[in-house]
Amino acid sequence: MNISLSSLRSLVPALVVLAILALVPALGASNRMLSLAISAGINIVALYGLSVLFGQTGILSMGHAALVGVGAYAAALLARDTGIGFWVALPLGGIAAAAFAAIIGVPSLRVSGHHFVIMTFAFGQLLTIVLTNGGDFTGAATGLDLQLPVNFFGRRADDLTPYYFVVLAFVALSAITSWGIINSPYGRTLRAIRENEKLAASLGINVGRHKVGAFIVSGVFAGVSGVLLAYFLRHISPSQFASFPSIYLALMVMIGGARLLLGPIAGGILVSFLPEVLNLDPVESRILYGVCLIAVILLLPNGLIAGLIDGWNRIVRRPAQKQASHQAATATHASEASR
Repeated sequence: MNISLSSLRSLVPALVVLAILALVPALGASNRMLSLAISAGINIVALYGLSVLFGQTGILSMGHAALVGVGAYAAALLARDTGIGFWVALPLGGIAAAAFAAIIGVPSLRVSGHHFVIMTFAFGQLLTIVLTNGGDFTGAATGLDLQLPVNFFGRRADDLTPYYFVVLAFVALSAITSWGIINSPYGRTLRAIRENEKLAASLGINVGRHKVGAFIVSGVFAGVSGVLLAYFLRHISPSQFASFPSIYLALMVMIGGARLLLGPIAGGILVSFLPEVLNLDPVESRILYGVCLIAVILLLPNGLIAGLIDGWNRIVRRPAQKQASHQAATATHASEASR
């Protein structure tokens, strides 16, 4: 992978924002704010996977919360039945979610557009039904509890402040991994498929294989996010991974923007904290989310961050353009006068 200066510049703003967020506990944030920040960070890890699928490949999944659920239930079952703890469950949860992504991706990606969206949505609903009717194995509708602690070099890391830093570290790792994918030959291939699938196929690109690969990669992110969620909440149930959580994830990635590294961070923070800041109940929150989504689609189709960058560029360039046009006009008048 050839790393250029421009590609490194795209990574720096995300790392700067994450460095600033690392100061949040030192600023005396309340337990409520830390809990919301941890929830937002867990969502952002999943959003980076969804941004690879949607932002780079142009495929929107409406069942992504189900893949998060696969990772969460994998962690809970491993803890209950084998005693496997947090750090080993992280890669295993990612692998389990990736396997399920492959299983659903192979038949689903034979179709495209809204047909794929419907199939992923149906997969999410189907997984919820299976978990609800899984009896003692899945805990049925009640769900499962996790009792194993999260240890880091022999110290407990499952209190709010240390777990906040654990989640933030995985957000940073997800951002760097996503950046690596975007700037790799594989990322360029995915963008070629996004821009013109038929042309990409005519150039010898195996479109179906790369689509399934992107879905599997996004599944790894979702599975890791699920393990983080399970150990944070200490209790999981099928309703947490049904249709609405999937819609919220899609909403976050579209509001923040799927093609820029800051997009998932902005979308995750905005959707998580806006109802709390505005003191909205769940119904009012859903209305606000709907209004935000409509506004973004109509006014900022590439997401909030891309819209802010475009607006800033216009503000900066406008004086320069006026100065250039003024200089050109002055030069024209001078040349005419010399004649």
